[in-house]
Amino acid sequence: MSNTNMTLVNNRTKAHAETAGEFQRPPRFLNGEAFNKTFKWLSIGAALFILMILGGFFVSLTIGAWPALKQFGIGFIWTSAWNPVTEKFGALPAIAGTLITSAIAIIIAVPLAFAIAVYITQLAPKWLRHPLGIAIELLAAIPSIIYGMWGLFYFAPMFADYVQGPIINLFENVPILSTIFQGPAIGIGMATAGIVLAIMILPFIASVMRDVIDTVPKRLKESGFAIGATDWEVTKAIIIPHCRTGLAGSIFLGLGRALGETMAVTFIIGNANRITASIFAPGNTIASTIANEFQEAYTEIHSSSLMALGLLLFIITFIVLAIARMMLNRIST
Repeated sequence: MSNTNMTLVNNRTKAHAETAGEFQRPPRFLNGEAFNKTFKWLSIGAALFILMILGGFFVSLTIGAWPALKQFGIGFIWTSAWNPVTEKFGALPAIAGTLITSAIAIIIAVPLAFAIAVYITQLAPKWLRHPLGIAIELLAAIPSIIYGMWGLFYFAPMFADYVQGPIINLFENVPILSTIFQGPAIGIGMATAGIVLAIMILPFIASVMRDVIDTVPKRLKESGFAIGATDWEVTKAIIIPHCRTGLAGSIFLGLGRALGETMAVTFIIGNANRITASIFAPGNTIASTIANEFQEAYTEIHSSSLMALGLLLFIITFIVLAIARMMLNRIST
C-alpha cells in the first residue's frame, strides 16, 4: 500500500474516532431496561393521578351533597323552591337559568365562530391570517370578571335602551313572543348573560373550528374550485361534510365553558331564584347561586344544597365535555 493510501486510511480512521467521541451513547442508566420500566410506571402514575383528582372531586361533592340528597331526594332536581329561611331548596331555577343562558350563548356564538373560522382559513389574505388568529387567542385570554364588569357597566345600559325597550314594544301584542320578551327594560337578565357568554365562548369555538377546517385535504377544496364551485359551495359541500364531527365537538367545548362560567354571569344575570318565561327577566345559574350564597350558608342543609348544585354542574359539564372529546377524537380515525 502506498504512502498516499495509508494517509487516507489513517485520516478516515481518525475522523471516525472523532465522530464517535462527539456522539457518544447516553449513559447506561438512561438507556437500559430499568430506566424504560421506570419511565413507563411514572407515566402511568401521572395518568392515574389525574383520574384520582377527578374521582376525588366527585367523592367530595357527593359527601357534601349527601344530607340534601337524603332529605329532598331526587325531587331536588325539579323543585323550584329556594328559601334558606324555611330550609326548602330545589335546583330547578338554577338548572333552568344555566341551560337558557348557555343556549342563548351557543345560538349566537356558533354562526359567528364558524364564519370567523372559514374566513381565516379560506378567504383571508395570508398576511392577515396570523394577526387574526392572535386576536382571537387574546380575546380568549381576557379574565371573566372583566367581561362581567364590562357587561354590567357598559353593555347592560345600552342593551336596555337600544335593544330591550324596542323589542318589548315591538312584540307587546304578539302571542307567545310577548311572553318571551316581556318585563321592564332594566338591562340585566338571562338574555344579557347569554349574550356576554356568547362573546366569551366565541374565541374558543372559533379556534377549534379553525384547526378542524385546516384538516380538510387541500386537494378536495381545489377540486371543488376546479369545477367552478364558489366559496360557499365548497364550504357547504366539502368542508362541512368532511369535518362536521369536529365542528360539533368544538360546539360542545364552548358549551362546557358556558355551563360553568361564574363571575361574568353573576354580575349581569340578576340573581333571582325563580323561573320565568321571559328571557329578559332576571334569573340565576348553578354557578352564580353557589358564588352568591356559599359564604352565607350557615346551616348544614343550606351548604349541602349548594354542594348538590355543584355536583349537578360537575356531572352536566363532565357529560358535555366527554361528548366533545369523543367527537374530536373521531377526526383522527
